[in-house]
Amino acid sequence: MYNTRWWDIAVAAGLAAIAALSLAGLGASGPSGWWLTAASLLVFVGGYAFLRPGIVTGAAPTWRLAVGIPLVVLAIVIGIAAAPFLAMLQTLAYPLVWVTTPARREAIVGSAGVAAATFVGFLLNGAFSSEAMWSGLLTAGVSLVFAVSLGLWISAIAEYGEDRARLVAELTDAQEQVERLSRERGAADERERLGRDIHDTLAQTLAGLTLLSERAGRQLARGETDAAAGTIATVEQLSRDALAEARGLVARTAAVPGDAVLEAAVERLAERFRAEAGLVVQVEVALEGDDGMTRDAQLVVLRCLQEALSNVRKHAGGASVRVIVEADASGIRLVVVDDGRGFDPDRRRTGYGLDGMADRVALAGGTLTIDTTPDRGTVLTVALPIATPPLSSLPEEQNA
Repeated sequence: MYNTRWWDIAVAAGLAAIAALSLAGLGASGPSGWWLTAASLLVFVGGYAFLRPGIVTGAAPTWRLAVGIPLVVLAIVIGIAAAPFLAMLQTLAYPLVWVTTPARREAIVGSAGVAAATFVGFLLNGAFSSEAMWSGLLTAGVSLVFAVSLGLWISAIAEYGEDRARLVAELTDAQEQVERLSRERGAADERERLGRDIHDTLAQTLAGLTLLSERAGRQLARGETDAAAGTIATVEQLSRDALAEARGLVARTAAVPGDAVLEAAVERLAERFRAEAGLVVQVEVALEGDDGMTRDAQLVVLRCLQEALSNVRKHAGGASVRVIVEADASGIRLVVVDDGRGFDPDRRRTGYGLDGMADRVALAGGTLTIDTTPDRGTVLTVALPIATPPLSSLPEEQNA
């Protein structure tokens, strides 16, 4: 609890000052008085030696207290019996008792022992006279009250400091735990975002390449070399698109990295699905000054359109799709209408596409609505605010 070096210095300096002042005439006179003074100081040193280990730990072992405190008490009795001036030993005894005892009750009992030794010393010095008794009572009583009051006050301050230190340690542990959980949540969200991007880009493109490759194989088997060559050329173009998409994922850029104009990107995506699935894709783009549209808003629109067209190709079984992209000062709207078989929107889905699209739109602050019933086709609508939050600057819990 405390540095014993400073205690060693304080006790040595205090005893040396008492010895010096005693020799200067403030203490006992005559050889017998000097011997008693020396004996008192030596006994006090012995008591300090027993109590000293408790200064570091905050509480000396019981057996050391049982030896050390009686030696200190005995030193005070001997010293005051030789000369009342040696009541100065109380200034060292009281703090030593409070520092080395384990609890307040033991400290108060030890302090009472020091006060009793002071009273006995005065009685012995004054040959049990009434004057000596009153001097002893006054000195012991005042010193005991002062020592106990000061000890309780300092103990309360020390306990308060320990409580504060414990609370700080608990808060530090809690902050570290929150930081660790935040990193884990951020990593999980990043994995989810990456999975969504891969599904909406590379997975869709690879699925298209598979269909086109199968078509080219069938065309070659039938001897339709010209048609197969055209299909293979489309495969080559889609492969380049897949490479561009992979680079875009690495750089966290838009799905069409080299095209900053939404209308051109939508048309390019529609042309790709015309080639892949033979769909009739009608595109209507009405943008009123898309210069104010963020790159991330374009990315959300293109990802949702890509997923919608892919669902038409894989599940709807339709022949035509109408794509409407509108933007004005209030926001952006994407509408995809197909003539396919439709589905029950309340039925549990096993795929990831629509759920991933809903997550992407929600992160952008928009809404996704699906109007469909079996055998009636599907109308998918995505509405985004014009100021879509940057995907690269989402809060930590969404984009670590």
